[in-house]
Amino acid sequence: MKHLLSIEKLPQADLEKILTAAAVMKRERGAHQLQPLAGQTWALIFSKSSTRTRVSFEVGVSELGGRPMFLSAADIQLGRGEPIKDTARVMARMLHGAVFRTFAQRDVEEFAQFSGIPTINALTDEEHPCQILADIFTVQEKRGNIAGKVIAFVGDGACNVPVSWMFAAAKLGFELRLAAPKQFQPDAALLRRAGGKIVCTEDLKAAAEGADVLYTDVWVSMGKEAESAERLKALAGYQINESLVKLAKPGALVMHCLPAYRGREIDADTFEANAQTIFDQAENRLHVQKAILTWTVS
Repeated sequence: MKHLLSIEKLPQADLEKILTAAAVMKRERGAHQLQPLAGQTWALIFSKSSTRTRVSFEVGVSELGGRPMFLSAADIQLGRGEPIKDTARVMARMLHGAVFRTFAQRDVEEFAQFSGIPTINALTDEEHPCQILADIFTVQEKRGNIAGKVIAFVGDGACNVPVSWMFAAAKLGFELRLAAPKQFQPDAALLRRAGGKIVCTEDLKAAAEGADVLYTDVWVSMGKEAESAERLKALAGYQINESLVKLAKPGALVMHCLPAYRGREIDADTFEANAQTIFDQAENRLHVQKAILTWTVS
């Protein structure tokens, strides 16, 4: 029994196993010989709204033989203040695993500790491991081994998505460039924890120069809505557009974890020109999620 709580705590060997298994899941979709979740019920506990994460996990659990049970925070006593550890211990008596999408990283970790059932972090404010595993899978599917490549992230460089990219960089040997205003760059302590080759810069063009991948995310993450005006002002100009793509390596991938706000972090023409990659990236959430689920019970 295993947990996927963060990229930081995921051993490199297991990370690579998941990526390898995802390719099999994609190739054999609809013809799986094994049903590792047969007879199991998995809870999807979501305190934050979702499209791709919810759909991919519900479909993934079903395709692996299990039964998904979606629970929003408002549906259960967690939404009325029941301690995480009490919810966890109750669910452990009835369920076989849990996918938890919430605000605080400590809540996911506490749930895993007290439940003793496989627990998957489907997003917290600190990390988004499932997204980054799908992103890496997409890069390798389209451009081969990610080792030695340059990933340029544009926008809020201190939110959960780039943080998970940071921890992946050291494990898999690629360079990560974070182009963000100073106040949206990760702090020195986090950079030291991550290790690897990470470059933080306010120079958008320098970050994009010769990059293999240009990647962006929304400027206002869930839970940051009160900072919306400040963020939109500070991040204005940190956009992937045609002129930035021209600075990257010819044939560079343009990626976005969605939802996309055209005219902010990416312009409409660039988004549509790279829609095939972006929606392949979204589809790959399903295949990688199935690989993660299988790994947790293996």
